Amino acid sequence: MAIPIDVVIMAAGKGTRMKSTLPKVLHRLGGRALLVHVIDCAARLSARQAVVVTGHGAMEVEAACASLAESTAIFEKNISLKFVRQEPQLGTGHAVQQALPLLADDGVTLVLSGDVPLTQAATLVTLLERCDGKRLALLTLSMADPTGYGRIVRAGDGTASQVRAIVEHKDANDAERAIREIYSGIMAVPTRLLRGWLARLDNRNAQNEYYLTDIVKYAVADGVPVVAYQISDAAQVAGVNSPLQLAELERVYQSRRASALMEQGVRLADPARFDVRGTLACGQDVEIDVNCVFEGHVTLGNQVRVGANCVIANATIAAGAVIHPFTHIDGEKLGVQVGEGARIGPFARLRPGANLGPEVHIGNFVEVKNSTLARGAKANHLAYLGDATVGERVNYGAGSITANYDGANKHRTVIEDDVHIGSNCVLVAPITIGQGGTVGGGSTLTKDTPAGALSVARGKQISLANWKRPVKKVKG
Repeated sequence: MAIPIDVVIMAAGKGTRMKSTLPKVLHRLGGRALLVHVIDCAARLSARQAVVVTGHGAMEVEAACASLAESTAIFEKNISLKFVRQEPQLGTGHAVQQALPLLADDGVTLVLSGDVPLTQAATLVTLLERCDGKRLALLTLSMADPTGYGRIVRAGDGTASQVRAIVEHKDANDAERAIREIYSGIMAVPTRLLRGWLARLDNRNAQNEYYLTDIVKYAVADGVPVVAYQISDAAQVAGVNSPLQLAELERVYQSRRASALMEQGVRLADPARFDVRGTLACGQDVEIDVNCVFEGHVTLGNQVRVGANCVIANATIAAGAVIHPFTHIDGEKLGVQVGEGARIGPFARLRPGANLGPEVHIGNFVEVKNSTLARGAKANHLAYLGDATVGERVNYGAGSITANYDGANKHRTVIEDDVHIGSNCVLVAPITIGQGGTVGGGSTLTKDTPAGALSVARGKQISLANWKRPVKKVKG
């Protein structure tokens, strides 16, 4: 739109029915706070600012919101995020009044709710077009059971008739409560008109609150057209007031993510047992089994297969890699890289900084942290590689570890190409195992080894013939 858009997000409520000390708008859906979903939607509209009205838990909401928004790259869309306080909370109209000093008269104010996370940007674009800087535009929905919602009162019959008022449920008479078209809590209004209407609000109603919805009757009185954009998708305007509602919306959110991926060609074994709590980008012919969770930013290349019950966060997995069941990958800030054709798991753990080359094999109960493994390296059983640089075609034995921590500092282990590490070895860093070398099973090495050498460091074996084990004394 040519007209600037200022978004006001109402996030002052306590959320008593959540039964939680955490402010309602900070509860998570799809891995992100409810409020962050709403801010992200505002950013997609190219709004010039989002003004968040806080109240209950204001300091916590403001700090967490800014942090979470930055972590999800919302600010890359050049939206300015601001906060105002509503203390005490005297109604929706009173909430928007607190934001009014930050709103310029040249724009359109779009009012959203911080606990309504699934509104789509395309829906709001249409609402803004209906407003067009001249009209009061309301987002509405027809509900079989509209109990608790404000009713849209029209001058005549049908959805094309003129909107005359919004009547809150507690103030509605029987005839008005029979109306099924409800106000969603979302509106777009020219700011220059909004300013005058907010000044006329009063609290003479059943709840003794300043209703934002009362501006409709002022618009009608002033001859300003009031238009309603009615949608049929209830999830877009559904709010979260309880853990049950949060769980219901979570499944809607995940179902829509699953459907979008399948439309792109991703094969999900069961869309109902699939969770994305961040972003997931998939190439062609990707297969994902049941009960997998994707967090942060995850990229799966062409023909990647992910087995059942995997948790993958902040990772890039290249084409043809196979992630076997029950694997846990979490790159945190450093990320995890898995090369083409690699085989990971089952029951493997890749931690931040794991960088695995093509055809690397990481087997069951193997942990890799801040380590690089070159093409064809293998650690197939019960092993730990921390702060290590591993060359091509290395075979790292079962039960072996890099002792990378001296109690104060981390040190690096270098294992050069074509090395064979036997079972149950301890490589005490800093140490380099020379190219083509072999480390005998059960060795604890503290010094560098030359290329091509067999290195063994363990106590001399002693066998005592005819040795008798101790026996328990019999109590007389």
